[in-house]
Amino acid sequence: MTRLADERVTSLHGAGGELMERLLVERILPRFRLRRAGPIGLDELDDGAVVDLPPGQVVVTTDNHVVKPYLFPGGDIGTLAACGTVNDLAVMGARPVALTLGLILEEGFPLSDLERILGSAAEVLGELGVPVVAGDTKVMGRGELDGIAINTTGIGVAERVVSDAGLRAGDAILVTGTVGDHGMALLAAREGFHLETELQSDVAPLWPLLVPVLATGAVTAAKDPTRGGLAAALNEMARKGKVGIEVQEKAIPIRAESRALSELLGISPFEVACEGRAVVAVAADKAEAVLALLRKHPLGRDAEVIGRAIPAYPGRVVLDTGIGGRRFLEMPLGDPVPRIC
Repeated sequence: MTRLADERVTSLHGAGGELMERLLVERILPRFRLRRAGPIGLDELDDGAVVDLPPGQVVVTTDNHVVKPYLFPGGDIGTLAACGTVNDLAVMGARPVALTLGLILEEGFPLSDLERILGSAAEVLGELGVPVVAGDTKVMGRGELDGIAINTTGIGVAERVVSDAGLRAGDAILVTGTVGDHGMALLAAREGFHLETELQSDVAPLWPLLVPVLATGAVTAAKDPTRGGLAAALNEMARKGKVGIEVQEKAIPIRAESRALSELLGISPFEVACEGRAVVAVAADKAEAVLALLRKHPLGRDAEVIGRAIPAYPGRVVLDTGIGGRRFLEMPLGDPVPRIC
């Protein structure tokens, strides 16, 4: 019998034959086998999955993940793929109920790294009770891909869909934790910066944090500040809601390590991706109650009210510097730290 070749991915692992089947059965499926969602799922190796959905509106999201390095402080591309997908559902008020997982691997990719990555994704999904119901694996030639890319599609169900276009003048704007940590941690790891305190990615699933907040009925809009960071998220919310947003710079929580690295490199922490944070708009009279709920959860202990929606400057974000100055916080033109999600 052909051996699983020397603990590395080969072109035969993507060829649809015995080695590909053994890769699935021995290396991939055991990570997710206990997390099925319906009568037909990943275990059967069928051409599709059947998922029983609870009542409500179905929300579907899909994402591709290409991260360098794929193992980073605080997580890896598997953590990122699982969290990024369920978080896109969570900020729309949708409980994640199923996930698909597509792998594209470079020939020569270490199987030990693949197992770690899949284990990380499985740990996140297991905590949430979300099954992987379908998937696919392809192998590209050496040098045709930088290690690994992952595609995920998430399915969620919402009793009431929350849109980032729901922002209204007078709403309070909250952020659930420090901003810029993920992008700065990736950049530090990529460039080999040696910080006195290791900066970790904030990658984490948001659904457990947001459940009690959504239950208040006070949330009018929400967004996860991934690519483009806080600046992009706020600008998108302002544009879609056709209102202005005024933000107090001193109220925005930023870790000292992220701030120091951003100042060293000249990169704004407001434009760098987060992977375990949400920007949440709520009715102004519920802001303090929602803030208290967020701070009860470990992921929300650094949550802050950072601003409000205003009728002036529709579609724009105004940053109050706290020292007598005000300026527009513009939508980033591009990603200052590419390949981070």
